[in-house]
Amino acid sequence: MTTAAQNRTSINQFWDDMYAGDWEAFVAHFTDDATYTDAATPEDEFASGKTEILARLRLALDPLESISDERGLMVADVDTVVTEHIELWTWSTGEQMRLPFVSIHQLRDGKIFRWSDYWDMQTLVNAAPQAWFEHVMVGYK
Repeated sequence: MTTAAQNRTSINQFWDDMYAGDWEAFVAHFTDDATYTDAATPEDEFASGKTEILARLRLALDPLESISDERGLMVADVDTVVTEHIELWTWSTGEQMRLPFVSIHQLRDGKIFRWSDYWDMQTLVNAAPQAWFEHVMVGYK
């Protein structure tokens, strides 16, 4: 059985891999049946499986010049880790954004099987350039 401390360490490494753009290491954190969703998007809009999760994430992040985070509170128990953090997005056209998140990861045997992000859509709408919205509206499927 995985401990809360091990899950916390795993999620810290997950964030490190994501912000470094190490996509191979990133997808290794997920179970094959994992799901990912953003609470700010429609309820039925979620990615299922490693391939879709990676495609959905890269759709939003690949156009960025840089992305990093400032991690705050992290609470872990036997199968869930909650992270409060701020993502720092920079587009090549100069726009920047600080997007506060609460991320919830549920784990099974040390792997993520459910990831839900909670953030404010208006913060993104106010910051992102129109070209970015046009890009993500094409979708990943």
